[in-house]
Parts: sequence; C-alpha cells; structure tokens
Amino acid sequence: MQAWAKDQGIEGSMLQFIADPGSELVSALGLELTHPGPVGKLGPKRSKRFGMFIDDGVIKTMEVSENANGEEDPAGDDFPESSCVDNMLAGIAAL
Repeated sequence: MQAWAKDQGIEGSMLQFIADPGSELVSALGLELTHPGPVGKLGPKRSKRFGMFIDDGVIKTMEVSENANGEEDPAGDDFPESSCVDNMLAGIAAL
C-alpha cells in the first residue's frame, strides 16, 4: 500500500490507503463484488469501486460506483465518477 501511495503522490499526506487482504471490512460493509462478470475475470473477494471519508473512526460519507444513468456497472469501470475525488470532495464539503 505504501508503494501505491507513493506512486499516486499521496505519501505523507492526510490520505491513507488501507489493505483488506481477507475482505473482512469489505464484506462487513456490503461492498464485496459478487457480479459473475467481474468475478469471473478477477476472482472472488474483490471490492466494489468506492470512496470513503472516515474521520476519527467514523464513516462520514461513502460513494459506491456501480450504476449510473440506469446502466449496470458492477465493477465501476464505466462510471467511476461517484467515487472519484471531485464527487468525494463535494460530499465532504456538504457535511
């Protein structure tokens, strides 16, 4: 995760990537990707595409990219906008 943070230019910032190798958190939050299309290509125990703002251990806002404009997008690849930075910052500003 540290290498990914460094590659993305957030190393040392207030942002933090966390790992969930056993998918415990993903499963508890109901964010496990179960659609047969992506699971058939990626394998099980993957998470949906999501962004989350946590403050002092409390989830303040969370956005999941899986459907947009009435179209199914289980992996969030076609319509990732809801969990991207601009939308997440707007959600945080609205708190």
